[in-house]
Parts: sequence; structure tokens; C-alpha cells
Amino acid sequence: MIFCFILVAMQSALIELKDVTLVRTTTTILTQINLSIYQGEQWAFVGKSGSGKTTLAQCIAGLVFCQGSITYNQETTVSFVEQQHRFRTRSNTNDFYYQQRFQSQDADDSLTIRQELESYYNEYPHGVDKLVERFGLKQQVDEPLIQLSNGENKRIQLIKALVNKPQILILDNPFTGLDTNGRAILTGIFTSIISEGLQLIMVAPRNHLPDFITHVAELDNGRVNYAGTKHDYNSSIHASNTLTIVEDIAALTTRLEGDFSTAVRMVNVNIGYGDRTILSNINWEIKKGECWSLKGPNGSGKSTLLSLITGDNPQAYANEIYIFDKRRGRGESIWDIKKNIGLVSPELHLYFPFGTSSFNAVASGLFDTIGLFRMLNESQEALVAAWLRILKIDLLGNKMLHQLSLGQQRMVLLARALVKNPALLVLDEPCQGLDPDQVAQFNSIIDELCLHLGTTLIYVSHYDDELPACISHQMVLA
Repeated sequence: MIFCFILVAMQSALIELKDVTLVRTTTTILTQINLSIYQGEQWAFVGKSGSGKTTLAQCIAGLVFCQGSITYNQETTVSFVEQQHRFRTRSNTNDFYYQQRFQSQDADDSLTIRQELESYYNEYPHGVDKLVERFGLKQQVDEPLIQLSNGENKRIQLIKALVNKPQILILDNPFTGLDTNGRAILTGIFTSIISEGLQLIMVAPRNHLPDFITHVAELDNGRVNYAGTKHDYNSSIHASNTLTIVEDIAALTTRLEGDFSTAVRMVNVNIGYGDRTILSNINWEIKKGECWSLKGPNGSGKSTLLSLITGDNPQAYANEIYIFDKRRGRGESIWDIKKNIGLVSPELHLYFPFGTSSFNAVASGLFDTIGLFRMLNESQEALVAAWLRILKIDLLGNKMLHQLSLGQQRMVLLARALVKNPALLVLDEPCQGLDPDQVAQFNSIIDELCLHLGTTLIYVSHYDDELPACISHQMVLA
């Protein structure tokens, strides 16, 4: 029987984990975790994708059942902030769809920030106002949630978690999706509330640990293989070898797109929703084979700009936009647009159906569908299997997406973007949730595709150290 004891007792450690084990169906997620967390310690859980970091954090927060015991030494209020923000519609459903963020007529079904926080305003009016201002959302408080950036939605999650002043705040990759300024703001807020007595536990990448972290627990296959101070952990880290590509990518598939000279050209593009201007007079030209970094703060319009290229934004037809030398809106279907573009984005990840197998999720990239709805031939099956091997996720092929960690899910969607060897890759924060080895592995593949095969690239990242070596051009939105 699976069970979990949350006890209240007087003892030296603030939180004591003894032999914590978690098994789901036939898979062991955590194995005999023993960990002591003391007052004033700020912990980060690190490790490879799928190592059990988030599950351990959820156990401590009391969100999942486990074997063993987790003991607090006093009555403690705990808030947990998940990595992804799944908000609901006005009709209290969560059935938003991938392109809906870019459909202005659908914004009416989305709550605004103020409405999302209404119950908190009623109970903590001064506290909510203060946090909204501290997180830089005062000007957007009446904007629909669905039209906010991922970073802006992350701040709303944190407001909801902090407003009732918990003693312990547990966060799953809180800096995911935040730009440099957003990370600095959040770091300052965390540092301030730590000084007021708040204790933090967070899941984080080992190469981006904030200064306020004092202790680290590294997990590997559900076991803790290091638990101690950050100083000693940093001293023990050895640079990992960049993972190499195990197959000849060039031999995997033949590109669909014929000859073209310009992948993307935008002329005085303007996008707005109601009175809100998102993009103003954008002029951008991407030649065949060029590799671009698209940068800008949260809310600057990066995702909207990309949606004009990928065919997901209807306002593309009201602007002068050329894709593969062809003017948008001259009779092409959305499938004509998508067949030569490989895409991964936080929105695609959030709205992708999780009740499908990893193999079928990758295969859907051959047809640009959100899910697989047709039979594969033998060569297509071999192609999908090859990309699963290249990204070292072949053992996950038969598993459903909901059984995977967020990092593993992202690797599957990256394989989906690559599987047809598209002429243009649009990668919007592709390395969210990946461990450093996976980032190095993925970028080595991107470099191979771009430097040796001539793939055109648009790459969005808030971390300069995650950019592949092939990047040669930069587009910056204010």
C-alpha cells in the first residue's frame, strides 16, 4: 500500500525525510530518500531530467502519497508553485487550445489578472496590490491571462503563492520563462522574503543556482547522491562531456521544401489586440541558412512574432509577410506553411495532449498535427525511432507523455520538431526543463543541422549560455 505520514513533532530538523519511497504502477520514482532540512537553509533539488526532483518536492509539499515519513517540527504553512501555469476560462474549464492566445476574439473567455486574483484581493487586498506592483504587473492587471507572456503568468503564480505569507515556499523551476530582468526581480524578492524568515525549497538546474541557495540535494534515478552545502557541491562538480550525435542526421530524411532565397521577410508589421499594441513597424528578413537569436524581455512580443511565421496568428494576413519567398495570404493553406517548419514552444508544450505515447507525439511532427491521426508506413516508423535514439529517449517511446517528467516531455517535443528535417526551425525556449547534458546534446544537433545541412534557424532563449554555436544574427525586441 502507498502511504505518506506528515507528522508534527519537536525535533532539531525543520523537515526530516526518512526512507521516502514512491512507486507508480510498476515504476519506482523515489527510493529511500533520507534528508534533513534545518531552519534557515535554502535548498535546491538538482539532477538529470526524470531523476525525481519535482516528485520529491511534491512529496514534501504533501501533494502526493509516498512510503516512509516526512516530519515537520512545527505547524507549518507550505505553498507549492508548479512549473507550468494552467489557468481556467470564465466558464471554469481549462480547455484552451494552442493557437487561442493569438485569437483576439477568444480573449473574452479568459479571466484578467484582476479576476484571477479576485479571491485573494478580497482576503488580502493590501498584500495583493503590493505584490502586483513588486512583480511589475500593475499596468497589465486588466489584461486577459491568455494574452500574457509565459514569464508574466509565472509572476501571477508567485503572487498567489506568496500572498498568504507561507513559512515554506516550494517551487518547481521558478525562473523558467523569465528574462534577465525578471530573474533579477524575482531573486531580489526571494532574498528579501528570506530575510523575513521565509524558507525556500526549489527545483532548479545545477548550472543556474541563485546566490541565496545554501544547500543542494542532487538526485539520480530517484536516489540522493549528494546532500550538503552549495559550496561543497560546486567544488565537486566536474564538467560533463558534450554528448555526441550517434547517427548521420543527413541520411535520415529528405527535405520537402524546394529552392528559396528568403525564409522570412516582414515589412512594417503591426499587431495589436484592442487598444494594446504588441508589435509596431517590424521589419525583418531572414535569408536561407541564416541562424538567428530572437531576444527581448517578457511581454515584448516574441511569441506573437513567431506565431506570424508559423501560421498560428490570423493577423498575419493583414500584414506584408513572406515565407519561403511567397506572400502570406495568396491562397496557401496552414498546412502549406507548416510542412516546412519545425516548431517547439512553451505554448505547444502546455496545450499538447498528454494522453498520447511519446512515439506518436514525435510522429505527429511528420504531419504537423497536435497528436497522431493516421497510420505510419515502415520508413516513417524507422525515422521516428531514429530521432528517439538520437535524443536518447528511445526507452520512453512507449510511455505516455503524462508519465514523463517535464524535461522528458520537452525532449519528445524537440524530437517532434526535428523529425521531418524542416527547412526552418522555430525554437522558442527549447531548453526549458532540460538538464545541462541535454542542453549540450540538443545544441550539438542544432549545430549539425545548421552548420552542415543549411537549416535556417530562429532560436529564443533568456540564457545566452544556452545558445548554440551556429547563431550568427540577432533580432531584439524592446
